[in-house]
Amino acid sequence: MKRATLFPVAETVTEATLRRPALPKELLASTAFLLARVGYGIKMRVIAEFEDAGFTIPQYGVLALLGEGASETQAKIADILDYDRSQLVGELDTLEERGLVERRRDPHDRRRHMVSITPEGKRQLTKIRATVKRIEDAFLEPLDEATRKQLHATLLDVACCHDRRYKRDS
Repeated sequence: MKRATLFPVAETVTEATLRRPALPKELLASTAFLLARVGYGIKMRVIAEFEDAGFTIPQYGVLALLGEGASETQAKIADILDYDRSQLVGELDTLEERGLVERRRDPHDRRRHMVSITPEGKRQLTKIRATVKRIEDAFLEPLDEATRKQLHATLLDVACCHDRRYKRDS
């Protein structure tokens, strides 16, 4: 099934796409509009490819967080990733059923569960990372490496200004 996208990445430009009318100059001059359109295009591509692989974006977030080596409580995972706690439980249930994470009672507080990634979860995370990298490379194809790094740094600065969770130690 062919999915409609805002950006036909990895497809050739056709006569039909060349004949499309240009967007209004006002929109092209808006950084917010461009960020939103590109971001939406990337998000929809990621959702489609994750869906084909049997994952969701929230599951990727959990695996990426746990892939950094920490065991976290369910509540802390929800707080760090800004997920609704009840939604997180369902995502964790799915990941646990697939053998990608493991939940154990916190030995210091039996009311809490500690969550950690399994070896299979690490293998799947490697595959997911490759998918995300491929999509990112396709969208950023017109940019050289230095420009990509500068774009990333700039976006991280903007994100950090609005949400301290983006702050990284230098």
